[in-house]
Amino acid sequence: MSTILVTGASGYIAKHIVLRLLNAGHHVRGSVRSPAKAEALRSAMAAHAPDAVERLDTVELDLTRDAGWREAADGVDAILHTASPFPMVQPKDAQALIAPAVEGSRRAVAAAREAGVGRVILTSSIAAVGEGVQPEGRSLYDARDWSDTSAPGVTAYSTSKTLAERAAWDMVKTEAPDIRLTTINPGFVLGAPLDGDTGTSLAVIERLLKGRDPMLPRLGFACVDVGDIAEMHLRALDGAGTVGQRLIGTGGFLWFTEMAEVLAKAFPDRRIPTRQAPDVMIRLIGLFDPTVRSIVPGLGQRREFDTAPARDLLGIGFRDPRDSVIESARWLADQGRA
Repeated sequence: MSTILVTGASGYIAKHIVLRLLNAGHHVRGSVRSPAKAEALRSAMAAHAPDAVERLDTVELDLTRDAGWREAADGVDAILHTASPFPMVQPKDAQALIAPAVEGSRRAVAAAREAGVGRVILTSSIAAVGEGVQPEGRSLYDARDWSDTSAPGVTAYSTSKTLAERAAWDMVKTEAPDIRLTTINPGFVLGAPLDGDTGTSLAVIERLLKGRDPMLPRLGFACVDVGDIAEMHLRALDGAGTVGQRLIGTGGFLWFTEMAEVLAKAFPDRRIPTRQAPDVMIRLIGLFDPTVRSIVPGLGQRREFDTAPARDLLGIGFRDPRDSVIESARWLADQGRA
């Protein structure tokens, strides 16, 4: 079987990818930022795939430094570049997100080129597709669309994902034409993690489950299950027809109020508010709360995306995001996290 380098292998999505690669018989070289991250990754794989963990090894890489990238790519058959920062609160300095995302993307492609690795799959986001623009004459955003990083209200995170993905495509076009690149563009990712590292996205479910907010903002996301995104990466590896494609993965759009209603039915003993707050109230709270401030630009915006290429090229069906909401919440509750 193939040897696959997975960057950012200790991340929430990446652990699911690593598990599926191991279960499919691949050898995995996972890049991490520290020995502690390496140990967490090995522990998670040992818990879920004890017979396959011997096919996992780790290397330490930094998105902002050249050291180790070329060596990490030696002898691998493909690179799955998942590493990119994803904060709950937007940073004061946008470059704190943008620089490592863009530099990491370039280093992954450069390492592939220098090591003669012909296949690269990059984990991007719908944040690189549908921010600050409207699809002309279409109801759905698709692979032709790119976020406008100069538009008012576009976050540092969306800018980082857009510029990082563009950097990869530009490098393949101008410097590494032999590399077969595919990008996977997930929506808001939900579903049970493989260990205690929930990442950023489950913080939303935790907040809803705890009933921290008396009313909810008029905010929503095109959501997707973490298992579906992991499966997209696995299937894209062997899918010749996916080369040169941006594949969007979402299972459907949910407003916060819809998520809350799902949780209220699943957890009837909890007081989970489902009322919607006026936009003006959220804007006022955002003046004092940086977490709330970061969501203000998205109030009232419903963005939906064309997943037909992913369905057709990968033969994948996406899970109902309501089920992913419940699964996330049950995991959080079982772990005493909410």
